[in-house]
Amino acid sequence: MAKITAVSPLAPKRFPDLPEIKGARFAAVEAGVKYKDRKDVTLVALDPGTAIAGVFTKSATRSAAVLDCQDKIGTHSNEGAAIIVNSGNANAFTGKNGQDSVNAIAETVADALNIPPQRVFSSSTGVIGEPLPHDRICAKIAEAAGAISVSNLAEAAKAIMTTDTFPKGAGASISVDGKQVHIAGIAKGSGMIAPDMATMLVYIFTDASMEHEVLQQMVSALNEKTFNCITVDSDTSTSDTLLVAATGGSGVSVTAKSVGFMEALRGVMLDLAHQVVRDGEGATKFVEVSVSGASSDADAKIHAMAIANSPLVKTAIAGEDPNWGRVVMAIGKSGAPADRDLLSIWFGDTLVAEKGWVSPAYREEDGASHMKGEEIKLHVDLGLGGGTATVWTCDLTHGYISINADYRS
Repeated sequence: MAKITAVSPLAPKRFPDLPEIKGARFAAVEAGVKYKDRKDVTLVALDPGTAIAGVFTKSATRSAAVLDCQDKIGTHSNEGAAIIVNSGNANAFTGKNGQDSVNAIAETVADALNIPPQRVFSSSTGVIGEPLPHDRICAKIAEAAGAISVSNLAEAAKAIMTTDTFPKGAGASISVDGKQVHIAGIAKGSGMIAPDMATMLVYIFTDASMEHEVLQQMVSALNEKTFNCITVDSDTSTSDTLLVAATGGSGVSVTAKSVGFMEALRGVMLDLAHQVVRDGEGATKFVEVSVSGASSDADAKIHAMAIANSPLVKTAIAGEDPNWGRVVMAIGKSGAPADRDLLSIWFGDTLVAEKGWVSPAYREEDGASHMKGEEIKLHVDLGLGGGTATVWTCDLTHGYISINADYRS
């Protein structure tokens, strides 16, 4: 694999203190799937009655684990459930062997935790096209089952990493009807990040009690404004998975009308999404791209993603070059409606261009000054309507090439 020598300069200072989620227990073990001398399998045991919602990649070459999860996600049971994740091997493009591996792992987990295989949700992340050595994982499941604890979420976050330079976690605690409800989540992702989901795995847990249908509707809606609004390199993974589990451990019922809970869940999802971008392979800049004045929100997002995914825009940002012409180029190629003479472009708070030309008050040194920061904001107003969108990306550096050129070595 690529040699990761340093933590991203955009990383949080430390892994956050996450609330314990009653009804969810975690373990991480070393199975040697690909990596040596590090934990690479995470097991999560969930109490009976846990509702599980999910959103998955729309890739036409989805992995066996994704297809299996999609088949299981609509089922609900009063029995326990489990999530098992391995890093180092994606179990994608592996033919019938892929499903055989998923089945073997699910059955082993089911036996260890005394739950139905239908309630075991698996994920795999890493190299595509290599058979998953599932026997190594199965051999460690009993050890993992014996080590599960409510306090092991940080270790679980580390075990799902591939080219990530830091483990990702976020949490929240809120009051619902005068009682405390907790949310805690972990994620992995660094490269192969683009909407449909954004190679990304996300697992979020809450002790709220929720009906599956309510949880699924909430997660699907929030995903569109969080994980489906980030991009590192415009490549969509075969393995992207977001699972949210509501254990009911708090005894507090949350419904579709629980606006405070939904906002707290959105905050956790957006925090994790931003951390994925901040760990973008080779990233040195965190970039927010906002578009207003579009004919529709959908058109605004098309323009925003065209800017965020442009190698020319991203390399200009890496070089701290306020090259607003590249933003104009990206808008022009997006395919959504735009009028050259109505465009306005800002770098941070600086108006750079308007009315089809550079702003009379713009000074190059002002744009350059904004580009020297780690947090970059690009804003475009199209002057056509009320449509808006905001997406997040990072710059494109030599580090991205080095990591991915060496990925399988």
